[in-house]
Amino acid sequence: MYERSHHTPLSRARFVRRILGHFAVAILLLCISIAIGMLGYSHYEGLAWRDGFVNAAMLLGGMGPVNMPQTDGGKVFAGLYALYAGLLFLIVTSLILAPVVHRILHKFHWAKDS
Repeated sequence: MYERSHHTPLSRARFVRRILGHFAVAILLLCISIAIGMLGYSHYEGLAWRDGFVNAAMLLGGMGPVNMPQTDGGKVFAGLYALYAGLLFLIVTSLILAPVVHRILHKFHWAKDS
C-alpha cells in the first residue's frame, strides 16, 4: 500500500490525497458505528433515534451513555458497544496517524543515493 524505502517519497499533493483517503475511511467507520449504536439503542431500549444518537455518540466519544440501559438486552448491547467503541477509537486513530508516521519514517530512512 505504501512505497518502500528505496522509492522516492510521495509528492505533497499525493500525500494530502492519501491523508484525505484515510480520513474518509475513518469518517465512514464512525458513521457506520453511529448507525449501529442508534439501531441497537432503538431496538433494545426503545429509544427515539435522537436519544440513540446521543448515547452512541457519547460512547464513541468516551463519555459513556446518557440514558442508563433498563432492559437486560440493552445492558448487554451497551456493554458490547462500549467495548467496540474503545476498539474503534484505536482503529480510527491508527488510520489517521498511519500516513503521517509512515512519511516521517520514510523520509528518515530514504536513501537518496540508491
